[in-house]
Amino acid sequence: MLSMNEWLHVILVGVGATIVMDIWGLIQKAMGVPTLNYAMVGRWAGHLLRGQIAHSNIGKAAPIAGESPLGWAIHYAVGIAFTFLLVAVYGTAWLQDPRWLPAVIVGTATVVMPFFVLQPALGAGVAASRTPTPCANRWRSVLTHAIFGLGMYLAAWLIKQIA
Repeated sequence: MLSMNEWLHVILVGVGATIVMDIWGLIQKAMGVPTLNYAMVGRWAGHLLRGQIAHSNIGKAAPIAGESPLGWAIHYAVGIAFTFLLVAVYGTAWLQDPRWLPAVIVGTATVVMPFFVLQPALGAGVAASRTPTPCANRWRSVLTHAIFGLGMYLAAWLIKQIA
């Protein structure tokens, strides 16, 4: 059971790591690399609440009121959940003495969620198999999740320095 302080720590690390991931997304966009539109995650969630689990193309699904803020909220909530996973696997001691390797391992491993849940649900197929460049998209996903892992380490390290 986590203490209130540990919960706050997990939340801050998750938010920090997600910000690092978003900075990476902005860098990719500046280089002309397509990135996930989080409004589509909100659209998917809105349709999920109405009973539709998967779509052939989420971009063609009916828009949902508030889909963009909903998608971004889900994005940050998932970042926090993945940070909780790191702490569940490596223990709360990792929060006090963060190490980069466990964070990158867990961050990279979380790519199973987009590969086997989100991408198929949005219509991109398992591991982006229905996209025009599946191999490139897979590598970008793996790299993005590794960067998220690095973000968990950096956020935890920064919190340790401040505290």
